[in-house]
Amino acid sequence: MNPNFKRNRMMKRVFTLALVFISLTPAFAQGGATAISNAASDIKDYWDPIKLILKAVGGLVGFIGGLRVYNKWTNGDQDVNKEILGYGGAMIFLIVVPEFVTAFFA
Repeated sequence: MNPNFKRNRMMKRVFTLALVFISLTPAFAQGGATAISNAASDIKDYWDPIKLILKAVGGLVGFIGGLRVYNKWTNGDQDVNKEILGYGGAMIFLIVVPEFVTAFFA
């Protein structure tokens, strides 16, 4: 038998199998809208404790950052302003993101 014939025959089988698979996939699919709404309600249930944890971590990071800035300031380092801006930006991020996500899921 010709090798090209065998290859063409095999390709036809592969394409047929792919077509059958693609046509049967929607039959096994579940409702996407219900899954998304269930996930959103689960996130709403867990969001308040997560927000409290984020704020606690933000307070701890802010306290440690304040100590680092104070230490650099008392030692006379020149990059105190960069340190203050870095920790200030991080604190603004930790305050704004939970409020943004709360507004997104409300």
